[in-house]
Amino acid sequence: MQVYLPVVLPLLSGLVLFLFAVNYLSDGLKAISGDKLNDWLSRFTRNVVTGILTGIAITTLLDSSSVVIIMTIALVNARSLTFRQALGVVLGANIGTTFSSQLIAFDIGQWAGLPMAVGLGLMMLGRRDQLTQCGQVLVGLGMLFLGLYLMEEAVEPLKKMPAVSRWMQGLDNPWWGALIGAGATVVLQSSSATVGMAIILVGQQLLDLSAGIALMMGAELGTCADTLLASVGRSRAALRTGLFHLSFNLLSILAGLLLILPFSQLVLWVSAGAKPERQLANAHVLFNVVGVLAVAALVPFVANRLEQWLPDKPEQPAPAES
Repeated sequence: MQVYLPVVLPLLSGLVLFLFAVNYLSDGLKAISGDKLNDWLSRFTRNVVTGILTGIAITTLLDSSSVVIIMTIALVNARSLTFRQALGVVLGANIGTTFSSQLIAFDIGQWAGLPMAVGLGLMMLGRRDQLTQCGQVLVGLGMLFLGLYLMEEAVEPLKKMPAVSRWMQGLDNPWWGALIGAGATVVLQSSSATVGMAIILVGQQLLDLSAGIALMMGAELGTCADTLLASVGRSRAALRTGLFHLSFNLLSILAGLLLILPFSQLVLWVSAGAKPERQLANAHVLFNVVGVLAVAALVPFVANRLEQWLPDKPEQPAPAES
């Protein structure tokens, strides 16, 4: 156990810092946007295409697909958004969440102190709330980079540990790798953290590309846990929205796992000799974009089926006055 402590403790520190930074960054971005997000969701979701684009934009802004989908479920439950309007947003959120993986793939951990210093200066010297909130975003961004840097440095010695290498080889089974990714995401409550860890492990050559893709797919499934919990006890329309998210992720992941070898070859071709960590980040984007394009045209059909399977409850007549 003492052999692993020099790895586990810095890795845990980096992971905790990363998770804190994700929440801190999201809070800062929500504070800046205020109530505009709800207005955007209601105004720009008239059809599937605009719903997808809106989901992409807001998820990229907040860096959390779970937050956007839970917000969407709440709006559907409040009848500020229809069930069919919500479906495009859910699909767009799956694409928007890939922005963070592209950001993680950049080797910028050593520059983490720069946005943190600027952000802290804005928080201390800014006299307007907006400047303070911008400072919070920059500090959160810097902490996110620093957390990734600590994790990357922590896993470096793992390459020399035979026991770790043997365990990592077990992740070459894509179904097992996806299960590990889903479990890690449920525990950490952050698909970004799971995908970030996968990118780091692939970058350190502890995992090959296919195993990293399996972990990434599992993270996509694990993120459904929050949205399902958010839909329990809500209206039938809100529950249908959560079930649509689960169904879409589950079917796209099953297809991805069955076709993981040709998909890995496609990623290598698209990445054109990029670094391993960039290859996995590109795989994350490609997987979600292809999945959304494959399903977008079927949204009306899927919506009809879900409405038939889980119809709205009939409204109770108002009690007669005596």
